[in-house]
Formats: sequence, structure tokens, C-alpha cells
Amino acid sequence: MAAGAHVVGLSGVADASEGAAAGRPARRLTPALVVASVAAAVLLVGGGGAYLAAGHTGTGAAGASGGSAPPPLALDGFSAAGNGIAPGEPNPYGVAYRAGGTLPGGPASAAVYQPSGEVSKDRVAALAKALGIEGTPVAEGQVWKAGTANDGSGGSLQVNRTGTGIWTYSRYAPGADDCKSGPVCAQDPIAPAGAPVSVAAAKKAAAPVLKALGQDDAKLDASQVMGAQRVVNAAPEVGGLPTYGWSTGLTVSGRGELVGGNGMLATPAKGDTYPVLSAEKTLALLNAAPGIGRRMGIGGCTSSVPQKDRLEQPCAASTPSASPAVVEKAVFGLAAHSVAGRQALVPSWLFQVRGAGAEDTYTVTYPAVDPTYLAPAATPSASTGAAPRDVKADGYTTDGRELVVAFTGGVCADYKVTADEGSEQVVVKVTATPWPDKVCVMIAKQYHRAVRLDAPLDGRKVVGTDGRAVPKERPTTLNPQLG
Repeated sequence: MAAGAHVVGLSGVADASEGAAAGRPARRLTPALVVASVAAAVLLVGGGGAYLAAGHTGTGAAGASGGSAPPPLALDGFSAAGNGIAPGEPNPYGVAYRAGGTLPGGPASAAVYQPSGEVSKDRVAALAKALGIEGTPVAEGQVWKAGTANDGSGGSLQVNRTGTGIWTYSRYAPGADDCKSGPVCAQDPIAPAGAPVSVAAAKKAAAPVLKALGQDDAKLDASQVMGAQRVVNAAPEVGGLPTYGWSTGLTVSGRGELVGGNGMLATPAKGDTYPVLSAEKTLALLNAAPGIGRRMGIGGCTSSVPQKDRLEQPCAASTPSASPAVVEKAVFGLAAHSVAGRQALVPSWLFQVRGAGAEDTYTVTYPAVDPTYLAPAATPSASTGAAPRDVKADGYTTDGRELVVAFTGGVCADYKVTADEGSEQVVVKVTATPWPDKVCVMIAKQYHRAVRLDAPLDGRKVVGTDGRAVPKERPTTLNPQLG
């Protein structure tokens, strides 16, 4: 463990730091599941309107404290007001946690880290080169794009230009790795059949990319297997502390080739420093916190299998447990949280937990910042009957007279797709009508809507209302259902 990391098994030193009981949801995290559907979280959507998560702005922990009291930390979803649970009262929100030994005290203070500025073209180009993508990255709105192969076989990279610099990479690898001649292989491209690639081969394929990211010394976990594919998850250190929820995930095929990946490209900058609580006091806050109401990208609910779309599936309702889960180890580090609407790394305790009768452990994180320094949570603004607006079409497929249009939108709007047919082209229009007076969670979702044409496409171009061609959707490791 690097300097600055505090770990305990069944012994340690308690801290006498003071702090009021407070808090809200803890996030149950399973490292092997980090990669399943992170690409779906590239966009952030609110009030029915889509915009890049990287482009969202707000105030937070920026700049050093300079020895003076730091400004209140606007930690979204957490409050210094508490939730009314008296000490020793049973937690009605779900599982309770107890320490299996004396928990560590940890440091007296720690800094928040948050990316700022724009991800440079050079950084994107270096990542593209490590991924084997030829050509120069091109800026399209708030996104860098690289990759030239129309069928996806050459790989495609997309990077948000601001914020965390969320990036996704995919390369289409059709069929199973050992597909024989004869009947067409009907394997799932995201989990092709066959023996999984070895851990050593997977790490070897991931090494050049991790080096380009500056994460060649990150802690690696290559235990996740999807058919013949293996996922290498890399958890980097920031400021000498381990991180959680800031992972890079790289998918390696049975042939030892990189076919998918995702992570954050922006470099987190050190911000204000805050007093932090001991693991014991933080665990008390965790036990007093309500359960999670929904899953949000990296760091959702605990699950034994990867979810295909973690953004759409809410966590199961929490039920009180007669047997508390045991905290076997506590590590002081940085966990990904939202600060004033922007992703940040917040000083947190990472608890390694074993449920009653369970063979495996899982990780639960909770912010260690003294609740005295937390700002009141901002109240989301509601949509008040916003006017309909156009949404960009991402792609299309066709089957006879049926044209299926793909687009990205929020979860608080109604969407309508129309087609204006001409002799040489078909103009598709996607219209979003936000729901009025709706406080909307910021989640992005990919939609597919079908429209019936008067005649088959038959060579006619499909264009958007701006006159630009809409590309035909093709299957990738992130969209295997197309094909």
C-alpha cells in the first residue's frame, strides 16, 4: 500500500476526532462489475434535455484552503442534518454494519480532487495510438472522436472534452473466437463462447493503454470474465491514496486483443482540504444513512452478475438484516462522488464487508469529511413546461419498410420520430417534449424508435434535419444486439 493509505484487519488505532452524525446513501460496490455498462454514462441528462456530463458546471472544492477554513463542501446526496435515527436504534433502511475489530483512526484531514479545464487533443491522440487507432482526433461539439473504420473493426474512441473526460472505446469482433466453417456462429459478441483469455495475456494487452493513461502502476483486477473475454480493471492512486469509482476497464478478447474499454482521461486537481473522521465514526454515519434509491453508473448496488444496463435498473428495496455485515478491513482513500453536480474524488473510507454466511466480500464506501463542513444539498430545479426541441439522431437500421432510429435522451421527456421521404433521401426528425413540473434525475439513455416508411429505403440516404447523413448502426461490443 502506498504512503497515505490506512488499512486495518482486526486491529488498529482509534481516532478521537469529533463530528456530528449525518449522511445519506452509502454505495455498495463490487470491483468486478465496474466495466459492465459505463459507456452508458457518457452523457448526463436532466429535465429531458441531454448534455455532456463533462460540460456540466458548478461550484465545489476548487483551489487550496491556504490554511484558512475551507468553504462548505456541496456534497450531493449528503446532509449535515442527519436522518433522525437515535444512537443504538435499529436502522430501518437496510443492512447494518459492525466492525470485526478496532478500526483505524486515519489522517486528520484530506483534500478533495476534481478535474478542471479541457482534455487536450494530445492526450486523446496518445490514448488513440495506444489503442491502435489511426488518424487524428477530431472535435465534434463537446466530444473528441477518433477512428476511421466504418464497420467498427478498426476501433472507435470517444472522449468528453471537459469534466472527467469520460472515454469509451469499442471494436467489433464478430462471431466466436473459435467459429468453424459451416453454420453461421450465433454467439453473443459481448460474451463469446470458449475458454477465457489468461490473466497474463489480458494484462499484457492492457499494459500499453494503461501506460498511456499514466496508470501503469495502478492496482489491477482481472477476475471478471465474460465468455472468452476477460476484463482488466485498473484502480489508480491519486495524491498517494487509493481510489474507488475512478477505474479504467479494458476488455480483452479470447485472442488477446483489446476490444473495449472505458474510464476517465482528465487529471484530477487537488482542491480544498477538509477535516475527516475516523473509520469508526464514519461507520456510524454509514449505519444511520438511508438506502440508495437508484443506480448511477460506476458504484451502484451490489450484484452477483454484471448488469447489461445499470442505469435503467433501480436497486432492490433495502430490508433490515437480522445479522449485521462484518467490516473486515477499512482503507482510507478517495471515492467518486458528485460535488455540486460535478464528479469529484472525495476523502472516504473504503470498507471491505462480508455478509452473514457469505463466501466473498464486497466494498462499501462512505465520505469521511466531517459533516460540519458539508453544505446544504441544493434543490433540483423542476421542468416547467419547456418547449419541444430537436434531438440528434445517432444512427439507424432498416428492415423492409421499417426504419429504426437510435438517439440519446433523458428519462423525463416524451420522444417522437418522424420521417419525410423523398426520391433520394429520407429526413428523420426526433422531437423531445420535456415533462412539465418534473424534478428529473440526471441520467442518459439510448432509445430506438421505429417509423414506417411508404416504401423500402432502397439506396436512399438517411439524413437529419441539419442535412447531415445519419450513420447506419453496426454491432459493437457495446451494442451487440445490432447485427
